[in-house]
Amino acid sequence: MLSTMQDDQLSLAHLLRHGVRMHGDSEVATWTGSGSRKTTFDRIGRRSAQLAHALRELGVTADQRVGTFMWNNAEHLECYLTIPAMGAVLHTLNIRLFPEQLVFVVNDAQDHVVVVDGSLLPLFARQLPEMTTVRHVIVTGGAAGALDAPSGVTVHSYDELLDGRPETFEWPEIEERSAAAMCYTSGTTGDPKGVVYSHRSIWLHSMQVCMTDSMRLTDADKALVIVPMFHAMSWGMPYAAFMVGTSMVLPDRFLQPGPIAEILAEEKPTFAGAVPTIWQGLLQHLDANPQDISHLREVVVGGSAAPPAMMHAFEERYDVPVLHAWGMTETSPLGSVARPPKAAKGEEAWRYRYTQGRFPASVRARLIDDNGDEVPWDGESVGELEVKGPWITGSYYGGADPDKFHDGWLRTGDVGKITPNGYLTLTDRAKDVIKSGGEWISSVDLENAVMAHPAVAEAAVIGVPDEKWDERPLVAVVVREGEQVTAEELRTFLADKVAKWQLPEHWTFVDEVPKTSVGKFDKKRLRAAHAEGKLDIAHF
Repeated sequence: MLSTMQDDQLSLAHLLRHGVRMHGDSEVATWTGSGSRKTTFDRIGRRSAQLAHALRELGVTADQRVGTFMWNNAEHLECYLTIPAMGAVLHTLNIRLFPEQLVFVVNDAQDHVVVVDGSLLPLFARQLPEMTTVRHVIVTGGAAGALDAPSGVTVHSYDELLDGRPETFEWPEIEERSAAAMCYTSGTTGDPKGVVYSHRSIWLHSMQVCMTDSMRLTDADKALVIVPMFHAMSWGMPYAAFMVGTSMVLPDRFLQPGPIAEILAEEKPTFAGAVPTIWQGLLQHLDANPQDISHLREVVVGGSAAPPAMMHAFEERYDVPVLHAWGMTETSPLGSVARPPKAAKGEEAWRYRYTQGRFPASVRARLIDDNGDEVPWDGESVGELEVKGPWITGSYYGGADPDKFHDGWLRTGDVGKITPNGYLTLTDRAKDVIKSGGEWISSVDLENAVMAHPAVAEAAVIGVPDEKWDERPLVAVVVREGEQVTAEELRTFLADKVAKWQLPEHWTFVDEVPKTSVGKFDKKRLRAAHAEGKLDIAHF
């Protein structure tokens, strides 16, 4: 028996039309360094129509890929909406990729057009001659004349290209399972791998972002979207905002703690999302330069584990709850959100909040042990997390790295445990877990314990070879500005917080923990520095 329901396509063309018509007065503010330049959803819609006409004239007539090499700003949002809504494929380019990786992803995706922020033009221009499929470069910010393009590539000014074009466009009917956007993994090992999102997956993911067990976005919110629009589709926030009318504040290139504090003071957003390193930096700035940020009803932290000490500091000193979430490029990225169950109070609620959270209805999860067997959800048994669902990729673009998929499930590479009521705690990445004397040590747990010390700004833990125990933990510590602490003091601090056999014997103090292109601790570079003898290590 078939249903009687209409089979309407869940396309981003419909999302764009809906956002403009229903929420036309919702605001988009782009920070300039000294204030905000503002526009509305209605104006974004009219500019999107102009951009669509321009791209059609440049040969974007079907599912050609259009790259963006941009900060979070109104122009990038126009690209976010226009490109998939006209039936093409948005390809967000990570501005922090190594040059050879940037060239690889542009050529692998076969980008036909790339829209480049004028401030990033020198960085992009050096690699342009090696980008074999690019035929047009569109430059925002009036800097198009600064690019000396190679033969076969035409350079355009974004504003001049849009100027005078019609402010309406016949948005096509689009099959919901067709490609809408693509994003490449950061490629810490091997070449980056492409994830291609469908219109359907983005639509369903946007609905989940707005759900009460997720980020709870509404038209009464103003969201500070710090997480880059080139990283895991900005956690889906731009599309979710257009779905429900959430106003947005986009920080452009101003991502340092001082400017973010200025944005908070000026725009008073109600919601914000970024990786832990951003929030750690902001916390240090606020402690030195106090200001009221209680207008934030909540901030979301994802990308890597949020230190509990940081979560407590924001809530207890600034009255801002920190919501822990987990996801990855391959999961669109929302995989779980750590809202405690309704009956949990006090310390019990905090224990739930330290986890990576509970899975929504559309994300199925399981844990697999070293023998390939599924382990129970008992809050104790540990295995590699595998997930599947309508916004989780079933393969990489071009069929790359098929070993990352197991019987239709995505192998996340994350190791953890799940409680009977579905709360995920990640204990490590599979490649980062430390095996010492036949037992496993969680580098994440050690990092969080060390970062709970008031003199510590950052701490990263890696495993180093040991003749007796196979591996032992090495802790790299960044001391908070104006503070002093010794390795011996930190070991004493840990003594009642971790098992005695897990206490690290190896410590090093560094100016900064190396980061990946998306702000996570880059333990690969830390291991290389250790192997090359570049770290000054204290041993106990």
